[in-house]
Amino acid sequence: DPDGYGVWTVWLPTWSREGLIPEQKGSRGVGGVRLVLPCHQAWPMAYGLWFSFSVTYDFLAMEDINRDRIRDVLFLYKNTNGINNFNQSCTDEGLSSPCAFVAAVSGANGSTLWERPVAPDVALVKCAVSQPRGSEVSSACILVGRPDSITAVDLFTGETLWTRPGSPSRSASILSPLLQVPDVDGDGAPDLLILAREEEEVSGYVYSGSTGHQIGHRGSLGIDGESGFLLHVTRTGAHYILLPCGTSLCGCSVRRLYEKVTRRDGPFKGDPLWENALNATTCRTLVHSAGAVRYLVHVPGKAGADVLLVGVEACVLLDGQELTPRWTLSTARVKPIFGHYKPDALAVVIENGTDVDRQILLLDLSTRAVLWSHALPSLPGSPPSSSLPTADHRSAFFFWGLHELGSANQTNQTVRGTLDLYMFHPTLPSVLLELANVSANIVTSDVVLFEPSRHAAYVLLTGPASSDVPGLVSVIKHKVRDLVPSSRVVHLGEARPDSDQAIRDRFSRLRYWSGV
Repeated sequence: DPDGYGVWTVWLPTWSREGLIPEQKGSRGVGGVRLVLPCHQAWPMAYGLWFSFSVTYDFLAMEDINRDRIRDVLFLYKNTNGINNFNQSCTDEGLSSPCAFVAAVSGANGSTLWERPVAPDVALVKCAVSQPRGSEVSSACILVGRPDSITAVDLFTGETLWTRPGSPSRSASILSPLLQVPDVDGDGAPDLLILAREEEEVSGYVYSGSTGHQIGHRGSLGIDGESGFLLHVTRTGAHYILLPCGTSLCGCSVRRLYEKVTRRDGPFKGDPLWENALNATTCRTLVHSAGAVRYLVHVPGKAGADVLLVGVEACVLLDGQELTPRWTLSTARVKPIFGHYKPDALAVVIENGTDVDRQILLLDLSTRAVLWSHALPSLPGSPPSSSLPTADHRSAFFFWGLHELGSANQTNQTVRGTLDLYMFHPTLPSVLLELANVSANIVTSDVVLFEPSRHAAYVLLTGPASSDVPGLVSVIKHKVRDLVPSSRVVHLGEARPDSDQAIRDRFSRLRYWSGV
């Protein structure tokens, strides 16, 4: 390898009900765990037991866990036992089998740093939660388990810090995400807010972020609502919950919710403009939408965050203080991502249509002007797009789309179930680079910098398409730069000023910026 790193292939035997399963020549991980471990480069790693209950969750997090200045990967899977000889089982934590495990693997070489059973099932997870000042533990992962538990795990060791019973009833539907609110119990750590739908009404529960103890009692928001809510801070420093409620955007005062659950005053401000809109109620409709609200996304700004509302009928950028529309666009279907098409000018990626009708639009966020667009068919449930800042103050964008065969007699056909990862950079607007083809079921993926201002890498989590059908769970990391030499150049127009090799060379020379 040019960087001096070797690639190791290791077969680890696993246990079935019949005993030890040896390696079978030519097999692909059926009887064992195959590890391909390039240091600081690419490390495909497959988890799986032939007779196991292995499924996984739509969750990836990147944190420097072993403090080697390289970010590591956290993910969840469900099984009877731990996979990597950590002698962990569900019964060790008093859990029925199978149960959910949280695992951390090294971003440098893919080795398992720790893994731990945490709950029968997991509804919400949030990592890198701050702990109180002076605590020996500086960060944790908080996991809200089904049916009724909250567990904190030390981010660096995997040790359980605390576990508490949760209040939402077994029939409640826990809404995402798990929110951090300002410290209300005075222990120096942000506290936790969980929303759950119970009998067509949303309720709020507040928990201590450092101990897991419930603060106060259940507080009804007085409305029905959906997952995908935001904790919004107005320009006066007041906290409000924004959540989809049917065809509207509803708002709830965190201060009033806290007063309701604790029956005392809390450390929250009120915003006169918002308080007037909400009147004396805890929650109320703030904005009517054309069709159901799908996503709410914060848009960073110099004067405070604005809100991008993605609905069935339209996508609307709302002023973060007055919630008045800045601009409106026709239907968008997926959660937007942000980046820079022009130097230092924020842009947003919007996807119009779905599946074979999907079109990707890059919009100037301040004017709504279309900067770039391309039709890129996809499959239902395709992984989200990603972006990374580059050293020229623009961004590289990464999109998943359907794989196209290259032979002349198959030009208009696709490989069913196979997805390509495409790379785009604004300095080459008439080109996409096809980096990888993946036929496994992709649960989620991301493109990140594992080291500040170094090379980009994409991380892929694959597993069974259904939680009812166990199968192989894998975590794969590939350095983008290593994929460029063998990539396919896709020309979006007839003009071809540069050769394919010259284009690959330009992508290889891209440098990324982490902001630190």
